[in-house]
Amino acid sequence: MMARSARAGRIDWIGLRPARREPVVAVEEVLLNLDGLAGDHAKAGRRAVTLIQAEHLPVIATLAARDAVDPAEVRRNLVVSGLNLAGFRKARLAIGDAVIELTGPCPPCSRMEEVLGFGGYTAMRGHGGFYAEVIVPAPILRGMSVIPVTP
Repeated sequence: MMARSARAGRIDWIGLRPARREPVVAVEEVLLNLDGLAGDHAKAGRRAVTLIQAEHLPVIATLAARDAVDPAEVRRNLVVSGLNLAGFRKARLAIGDAVIELTGPCPPCSRMEEVLGFGGYTAMRGHGGFYAEVIVPAPILRGMSVIPVTP
């Protein structure tokens, strides 16, 4: 029952962070390597890719007293809608031919105060998304389904 979802999720947005503190670049498609997303500064391993749930962005905006939060502001690689990522911690997700494993929560950094304003760090607590490790590399595109992989 824990590995079930009412429907597949969807990749709504893809962002690359070319270097630390550089602006995030939104793209329509990217190659997901074992090291992470091609063109992103993240390193291989348990934190190769970052994901956040689309449904959490309005919550973060409300808690930060803003009208909206742009995905680039929270500096996550993938925005996923329609799938409760917290329900799949330590599980694998397929995005097309690619497979990732959610390895743990991705907490906000102190930079969120700078980006989202006073209280931005606290607004993101519990809504910062997840880190993932790449299990099977493949290209991913905005709009692709995100499907839990059954063990």
